[in-house]
Amino acid sequence: MRRFVLISLTACSLLGSLPGMAGSGGGQRKATAGGPAPQRLQVEVLEALPHDSAAFTQGLEMYGGRLYESTGVLGRSSVRAGPPGRTPAVRAQLEDSLFGEGITVIGRTMWQLTWQNRVAIERDSQTLEELRRLPYAAEGWGICYQRHRRRVVTSDGSAQLTYRDPENLREISRISVTDYGRAVTHLNELECVGDTVYANVWGTDTIAKIDTTTGKMTATVNAGGILNTETQAGLLNGIAAIPGTDQFLITGKNWPTIYRVRFVQWTTPE
Repeated sequence: MRRFVLISLTACSLLGSLPGMAGSGGGQRKATAGGPAPQRLQVEVLEALPHDSAAFTQGLEMYGGRLYESTGVLGRSSVRAGPPGRTPAVRAQLEDSLFGEGITVIGRTMWQLTWQNRVAIERDSQTLEELRRLPYAAEGWGICYQRHRRRVVTSDGSAQLTYRDPENLREISRISVTDYGRAVTHLNELECVGDTVYANVWGTDTIAKIDTTTGKMTATVNAGGILNTETQAGLLNGIAAIPGTDQFLITGKNWPTIYRVRFVQWTTPE
């Protein structure tokens, strides 16, 4: 497979066609008194790696050279860790009554959310052994850890991000994510990079880039061209920043491939 293949945008306007996103329905919007328009980005594919097509991906994160992944579906939910593109070195299965969701590593431990079970699971990040369970008074969707701020960021499918204490997941504060003052809804799997959060927008092939200080969406990444509808059955879901680089790993629910990519400036297809 050729490397450094540039994936182009789909034909529809990116900013005017997404659930929960404001837009003009046309091309790039102009800057206003409220600040510059969100950047339009696309995916540059650097490498394709094998991925377990049975994995209903709910969370994805790189830490300490390992790729951590959480999967969902009742009776099939799990968490696993190992080198990207290889069989996971360790794996833990959830009981049939739990629907696994987002994960994030906090040094020696990690958190795994569940969807509607109202429980969060703390695990040993090396062995994946369960350490404790805590009540979680919300639907669990995405989660990531802002190390420099010592806080966890979570999503629940709405337009809000909730900041939480990493020790016990108690709520500290919330912020609404907006695009020109309008709510950006369906925020799903999350990835923290400094003061930025990248969020899959559920039901789309779009990743929102969010300033966690202001709540403003600063860019949209269109990954629609990466989807091969003949082999990839599920939605785009899963973003893992590769530490020390400007690269990411992205995949989707039941995809046979995980892609190493960069997010680059959008260019008009020729």
